[in-house]
Amino acid sequence: MRVLELLEEIEEIVDTAAGFPLTGKIMVDSQELLEIVREIRAELPDEIQQAQWIKNERERIIAEARTQYEAVIEDAQKQADALVENNDITVKAKLRADELMRVTENTAKQLKIGTYDYLDSILYSFQGKMEHLSSIYFGEMFTSIEKAFDDINSALAANRDELKDMAYRTQMDADDIPAPSAESEEEDQ
Repeated sequence: MRVLELLEEIEEIVDTAAGFPLTGKIMVDSQELLEIVREIRAELPDEIQQAQWIKNERERIIAEARTQYEAVIEDAQKQADALVENNDITVKAKLRADELMRVTENTAKQLKIGTYDYLDSILYSFQGKMEHLSSIYFGEMFTSIEKAFDDINSALAANRDELKDMAYRTQMDADDIPAPSAESEEEDQ
């Protein structure tokens, strides 16, 4: 599965990234990580297509069950019409037709219930797999990315504070230099 390979690539980037001494922070190429995330997004439609296939398969099974149900009903009706010719046979035929209808309806219900159970088990399994993938890979990936961004922001803030401190010291040093006196200005002229 291509998504898993891409997630492993992100793990490798994080594992092999250069670290900042004594901070536990690492430096990674954000463009490279973003490109991998884009590739993961491109691969996800395959998983969605599998879910669509399951939905289509469910609809096909239900349609097939409905067709079988209607065929059995039609067959029972034909048998009942043929037996109408004789009154004694007609009574027996009606009883038999009613029995066939009950059997047919029970069979159709059982087929529907079996279909629903089958589809539910497939969807449940797929849902479990998606939750497992999400909890293992996406949680770690987004946590790692979020940590990387937090580390970068912290480093930038520390650098800005250092620059502000240096500017302040430079300003203070400039204020300590005495202003040129009038005599030194005349000597310069």
